[in-house]
Amino acid sequence: MTLALVNGRILRDSGWVEDQVVLIEGARIQQIVPSNSRWSADETFDMLGQTLLPGFIDVQVNGGGGVLFNDDPSVDSIREIGRAHRRFGTTGYLPTLISDDLHVVSRAVRAAQDAIEIGVPGVLGIHIEGPFLNEARKGVHDETKLRWLDEDALGLLTSLRGGKTLVTLAPERTTPQIIRKLGDSGVIVSAGHTNGTYEEIRTALDHGLTGFTHLFNAMSQLTGREPGAVGAALDDDGSWCGIIVDGHHVDPVVLRIAMRSKRRDRFMLVTDAMPTVGAPNKSFRLQGRPISVYDNMLVDEQGRLAGSDIDMATAVRNSLEMLEVDLPQASRMASLYPATFLGLDYELGRIEPGYRADLVLVDAGINVLETWIGGQRAT
Repeated sequence: MTLALVNGRILRDSGWVEDQVVLIEGARIQQIVPSNSRWSADETFDMLGQTLLPGFIDVQVNGGGGVLFNDDPSVDSIREIGRAHRRFGTTGYLPTLISDDLHVVSRAVRAAQDAIEIGVPGVLGIHIEGPFLNEARKGVHDETKLRWLDEDALGLLTSLRGGKTLVTLAPERTTPQIIRKLGDSGVIVSAGHTNGTYEEIRTALDHGLTGFTHLFNAMSQLTGREPGAVGAALDDDGSWCGIIVDGHHVDPVVLRIAMRSKRRDRFMLVTDAMPTVGAPNKSFRLQGRPISVYDNMLVDEQGRLAGSDIDMATAVRNSLEMLEVDLPQASRMASLYPATFLGLDYELGRIEPGYRADLVLVDAGINVLETWIGGQRAT
């Protein structure tokens, strides 16, 4: 079965192209040919002059569609969260578990494994955010769940097969040797909810740390005499930084300064989305505490930020205005860069032959019109 996407503006590696046809066979892009050449397809989809981008990849999705992954770490939850987010162009995601007991972490890993094996659309693995965090930077994470990361948890954190595991931890709450073992086992290690010094974070980077979870939020800050985790992130050219571009988590001026301090291809958009995304109900409970939207922010009863109520299409749209980047750059921050961070850029994040047909069609306002995951229209 061959699908032809015609009559659209397409973002390729070389830039914008028009008058080209994207031919999809099965789950992958077979060819991209001039529209006036000889081609055939079983089905044709007219894009009506709108814009085709690589599908968005979100590595931090706590919930969506009224579902919180922690409440029910199951295949059904993963499926519903993915369904909510693909309406906003997310074609790949990591369901994210907030700090919890290790038996809950184990259930979440098994659910991700099962979801991958049965082919739940879009699921790429799992993000385990805690419980190996620093209570001094816990944010809304439950302090009673936090713990030191030792050898006993390594088997659990490295148990997922067939998908990507991202672990957010505070480097000062484990050892460089354990970080090395995680990395050597294929786990992607990111620093977050950390009060580590520059030297502690630098040591972690030297032992396999490759990312920073929601840069600036819940981490030691850059100051005149102590660069902290933020300073380490911006000083290290090779590591990736997830950023929440909602105008609340980080001031846009600060993000623009950060992006002038480091390679732009190391910044990726994340949502840190909660159950309110794609749901009419704008409140929920997080481990017994009420969370609700106030002035476009998700906050707990004490006014602390508790994830976000934004989706990836909104993050891309915000980036155009707040970060003053163009659409190709914002698109790469939402697709190619997270794919590279996950080690999946050989098949995701581009509209090129051989790549998976994970695609999103948007209008001039970055409103999502259609989404394809593995060549299938996602509804």
